[in-house]
Amino acid sequence: MSVIEVKAYAKLNLSLDVLGKRPDGYHDMRMVMQTVGLTDQLRLETGTDKPLRMETNLGFLPADEHNLAAAAALRMCAAPGVEHGGLSIRLLKTIPVCPGLAGGGADAAAVLRGLNQLLGLGLSGQRLAEIGAQVGSDVPYCVMGGTALAEGRGEVLTPLPPLPPCHVVLCKPAFSVSTPELFKALDGCRICRRPDTAGLLAALEGGDLPEVARRMYNVFEDVLPSRRAQEIDAIKNVLIQHGALGASMSGTGPTVFGLFARREEAEGAWKALRELYRETFLAEAVGNLLEQV
Repeated sequence: MSVIEVKAYAKLNLSLDVLGKRPDGYHDMRMVMQTVGLTDQLRLETGTDKPLRMETNLGFLPADEHNLAAAAALRMCAAPGVEHGGLSIRLLKTIPVCPGLAGGGADAAAVLRGLNQLLGLGLSGQRLAEIGAQVGSDVPYCVMGGTALAEGRGEVLTPLPPLPPCHVVLCKPAFSVSTPELFKALDGCRICRRPDTAGLLAALEGGDLPEVARRMYNVFEDVLPSRRAQEIDAIKNVLIQHGALGASMSGTGPTVFGLFARREEAEGAWKALRELYRETFLAEAVGNLLEQV
């Protein structure tokens, strides 16, 4: 038997813009993505002489092909010439479920990176991303990680200069958000405010953290139900009051995050929000994941 342990890294949307609905029913997106060090842990074992078996520490999560980690493994192992002699996946979730942090996509990407190494397949990052795109729209980005511009459905990626070193506080309020409902609401209104994506890219190019933080924006915040929007704004205010250079919602939410230049300020915000919200985390920005395998 062969075993490898890999980490799955959460992603943030430094910005998120929806350009319009496509004929295939998906939406064209333009997003600046960032990996952070909030992680799930996966243990992959081959040579078990059994079909794919998956275990998780959360009983309500599927443990079959409906879990993106298992779906990614099945895609990878179906490729010609791939022999594993039975596969077992153990998933320890820390990234909150359904919070706008691409936890499922991150797990799938970690499986692809891990199996590539464990089985000695030697597949390129581009090939791993192509396999990942068959599993989910955010998996190609999660394969690569770091700082990137994501376009199309999220699978057209352009690496960007890294986010300057900073501390990140993430806070998931105790409610869920319906992604289909938010897209429907966005389709039915005129978007009045959009991210300054060009300005954000220029700030990254210049390594200017305050300017990056000042330009963070997510168009989904404008179509949240009123009561939910108020809670998102309240969390953002706590982050700003404790020294965040900027704060925004990630994905379709409801996780809110803030960027901090100083560790002590980030710790203060983390402690304040943790008293109100159980799923509050302190992390740092992470670079390209393919370079860390």
